Amino acid sequence: MSLPTADLAARAQRVRLLLLDVDGVLTDGTVAIGSDGHESKTFFIRDGLAVKWAQRHGLEVGLLSGRTSEATTSRARELGIEIVIQGGPEKREPFLALLAARGLTTDQVAYMGDDLLDLPVLTRVGLAAAPADAVPEVAARVHWNSEFPGGRGAVRQLIELILRARGQWDALLAQYQD
Repeated sequence: MSLPTADLAARAQRVRLLLLDVDGVLTDGTVAIGSDGHESKTFFIRDGLAVKWAQRHGLEVGLLSGRTSEATTSRARELGIEIVIQGGPEKREPFLALLAARGLTTDQVAYMGDDLLDLPVLTRVGLAAAPADAVPEVAARVHWNSEFPGGRGAVRQLIELILRARGQWDALLAQYQD
């Protein structure tokens, strides 16, 4: 499902917190585990740049992952993301606790997820989004689907959508033009 542009823009304008799943959203969902047990993930640099833009333009960004991973912790630290909730496949309760702690309402949150574990959050937020390669059950239930897969620009496209709706995209773009 994808909402009409005006409805999507109205939802995006209310967003104060951008919450992201990690595996399958900020990454392509692949986890490499070496023989020594060390785990590694690949993150798309353009998604990271867009996270920094979002933060500079007043959006708080957080991660909500069902898996605990040092790679996720390291990436969050590198991007200056302070909200990092990991471990446990049940995401609804940590999400509701986060809202209460931050004094936010569900309509002030955008969330991007790609799999069934994300549905309890996706069905509650003001702006629910999914990467192009989300499972069909998720893609059918969100307000907006990216044309890019997880770990390959889906997060950046969502951030651009939000910044455009908030009237902040042109000023950001002007910073990079002569």
